[in-house]
Amino acid sequence: MPTVFHVSPSGSDRADGSSEYPLRTIGRAASLAQPSDTVLVHAGEYREWVRPPRGGLSDTRRITYQAAPGERVVVKGSERVVGWTPHSGTVWAVTLPHSLFGDFNPFVELVDGDWIVYPSPDAPRRHLGDVYLNGRSFYEADDLAGVLDPALRTEVLDHWTGVTIGVHDPDQTRYVWYAEVGEDATTIWANFHGADPNAELVEINVRRSVFYPTEHHVDYVTVRGFELAQAACPWTPPTADQPGLIGPNWAKGWVIEDNTIHDAKCSAISLGKEASTGHNYATERGDKPGYQYQLESVFSARQIGWDAEHVGSHVVRGNTIFDCGQNGIVGHLGAVFSTIEDNHIYNIALKREFYGYEIAGIKLHAAIDVVIRHNRIHDCSLGTWLDWETQGTRVSRNIYYRNCRDLFVEVSHGPYLVEHNVLASPASLELFSQGGAFVHNLIGGTVSAEPVIDRPTPYHVPHSTQVAGYAAVLGGDDRFVGNIFLSGDVSRAYGPTRRPEQAVGYGTAGYDDHPASLEEYVSAVGDPTLGDHERFAGVPQPVYIRDNVYGGASPYSGEDSATLLDAASVGFEVRDEGGAVYLRTRLPEAFDGVRLGVVTGADLPPVRLVGADFEERDGSVASMAVDLVGFAKDAANTWPAGPLAGLASGEQRTRIW
Repeated sequence: MPTVFHVSPSGSDRADGSSEYPLRTIGRAASLAQPSDTVLVHAGEYREWVRPPRGGLSDTRRITYQAAPGERVVVKGSERVVGWTPHSGTVWAVTLPHSLFGDFNPFVELVDGDWIVYPSPDAPRRHLGDVYLNGRSFYEADDLAGVLDPALRTEVLDHWTGVTIGVHDPDQTRYVWYAEVGEDATTIWANFHGADPNAELVEINVRRSVFYPTEHHVDYVTVRGFELAQAACPWTPPTADQPGLIGPNWAKGWVIEDNTIHDAKCSAISLGKEASTGHNYATERGDKPGYQYQLESVFSARQIGWDAEHVGSHVVRGNTIFDCGQNGIVGHLGAVFSTIEDNHIYNIALKREFYGYEIAGIKLHAAIDVVIRHNRIHDCSLGTWLDWETQGTRVSRNIYYRNCRDLFVEVSHGPYLVEHNVLASPASLELFSQGGAFVHNLIGGTVSAEPVIDRPTPYHVPHSTQVAGYAAVLGGDDRFVGNIFLSGDVSRAYGPTRRPEQAVGYGTAGYDDHPASLEEYVSAVGDPTLGDHERFAGVPQPVYIRDNVYGGASPYSGEDSATLLDAASVGFEVRDEGGAVYLRTRLPEAFDGVRLGVVTGADLPPVRLVGADFEERDGSVASMAVDLVGFAKDAANTWPAGPLAGLASGEQRTRIW
């Protein structure tokens, strides 16, 4: 018979875990739980790193960790700190013994590793430590002088786009800390600006993670209904071990649902890589680029069981994730065949204390057959970044707004689907990839496409981790059907420092030099006087673009079915109203003339290089019949362009979240 182990702050780890005699810590319950058991945690605050030693045996015989219904359960990677003494003005100091930290001191550990970027080799590094006043995170200062006289910052540079934007919370920039680590103790100075740290709740993070096994293959675990916060988790590039505040640590079949997760120093939920397939070798050795080590990690992972039988197939559902320094959700290799849905992700990387090429609300490498569905992602430096081996991936029914950038797909060969989304930020799409299909989206910002010929990347046997080949990304081989493109001011999306090779515009005109069919392409590469590979050099791949609507944006020159609307006649706005999100639209009558049947994978030409069709995970033909709000389109009828089946001319206000 399955057992329910109860945990309560009033319990004892010497108890039996019954409702009458609960345990004190979740970790003790984890040591006792067996497949099919439940750990039921009651209201209160738990300061521990839960490291499940075992998992379940199948999807129906899992181990479940659950907050008691209707009770608030908070698990923190921090400790409360008292004993602060006045230093100068509003600055206080505290000296803490190393015993508080054990073998992991976040005030020693650096935010560092592959793919991170600091302004110069001798620029001050940031640390994994943090200070919180009543739950509010501080900034790290370069030195004690920066704590004594912190500047109020109102603007910050978005490093990727080169646009200067307003700081999300200017007042927060005045709350700063600095630490020095001695032989026996760590001293922290912090500016509390009039608050008494001994009377208020002041915490520092001391644990790397909050809910994360230390062993691999702890499978079939459910974590449900908790508040999880304040972990000193490290920088998580795709070429290193990727621990998060919570995650499976190279396992299969986790369900992480209905949690509130916040204040991860770097990444909140990790579905990622482990250390044996490479750990910051580019940084440590300096002999090869991170790109090469990442390529090697793909092949190394195959040798340790990177396949559907052993890794992935996770569900991340219904979580609220915010105030994290690097990612809301991260993962290289380990996220395959997973579903990420119904999450609310916001305020990711807004402090901008550190920068690198691995930052986004969702950042996945090798997202093979991953479904990213019906998430609300806003106020992030970048909404979603799909990097390397985006194949069989589906980005469906998501809402992106108030990000610097919404969706970036990099060095991937497809096939991947992006359908029925709202992308409303200044930079909507960056496509340093090929083999994508964009169907029934509202694309309110810029679209940019760029080949990447210096980083050949793998592609796979469909619905498998088995590598089928690798190739450079030439660009093109994309499909755009039934989308709405808007126009705007490019300077809102990118500053003057953007890379000159990145062509940016509104609409699909950036594909004008590409042929409009595979037949045209085959003809262009058919010169028999050239050698085998020389025939293909420099020839743009075909694109398939039809039935799109352009509100002032520019269509692809080969799109005969484009509908052009005057920009002044078109209006779209995404608005937060309390806990709901609404899409306000204004469209002219000409919009109603665009009608499409339900688009399926059979309507989309297969991906050229991979030779694969647009399919569901089970290999059946992909269907794009469900709109942004969950309405199922009848295949017998026709439907408007854009993400809503009910979209029509005139003014409308539609609740989309």
